[in-house]
Amino acid sequence: MRVLVVEDHAALAGQLVAALAEAGFVADHAADGEEGHFLGDTEPYDAVVLDLGLPRLDGASVLRRWRAAGRDMPVLILTARDGWSEKVAGLNAGADDYLTKPFAMPELVARIQALVRRAHGRSRPEIALGRLLVDTAGQRVTLDGQAVRLTGLEYRLLSYLALRAGQVVSKTELTEHLYAQDFDRDSNTLEVMVGRLRRKLGDGAIETLRGQGYRLVAPS
Repeated sequence: MRVLVVEDHAALAGQLVAALAEAGFVADHAADGEEGHFLGDTEPYDAVVLDLGLPRLDGASVLRRWRAAGRDMPVLILTARDGWSEKVAGLNAGADDYLTKPFAMPELVARIQALVRRAHGRSRPEIALGRLLVDTAGQRVTLDGQAVRLTGLEYRLLSYLALRAGQVVSKTELTEHLYAQDFDRDSNTLEVMVGRLRRKLGDGAIETLRGQGYRLVAPS
């Protein structure tokens, strides 16, 4: 799953991207409000971490423009001030949650994970599909209670399908949510990963609907 980090402080941005990557996300970074607005307006992100104090275009303005354009991805705002008025302004602009700097990185990751789950109509981190269990908080996958070893990319693919379990997900949607903006997106790579997951989960877990995409179901 993809997250956009809009933060002008280079060191903090690097820490955010690294922490999100460790939690199974792929993150794009924008260093100012104009770039952040452009990326959020043109790329399909599962969530956004948005600093309010940005150069060129402030975060609240970025968020208002996204919402006015119908961009409804979950947004967590960051503010360096503890004043209630800035938090209220961010929430009124359309934010879903907020954190005040400084903050603990595990808390930010947990909040992003929760926002993504709620956006898909799920309140718990564990997604159970018969014999298959996907723990989106702990990044653990088990089949019949036994751990399934996955690469980072395999886990991102499976967790996205698990959040959309029972629904058909197109190849285009999967590639847009699995890879960073500047990654060379090759549909053949996606097919290879699906083949690997089928070998690890059983042939019946991921269905192919010709011309439509893939669907995750409970393994037989």
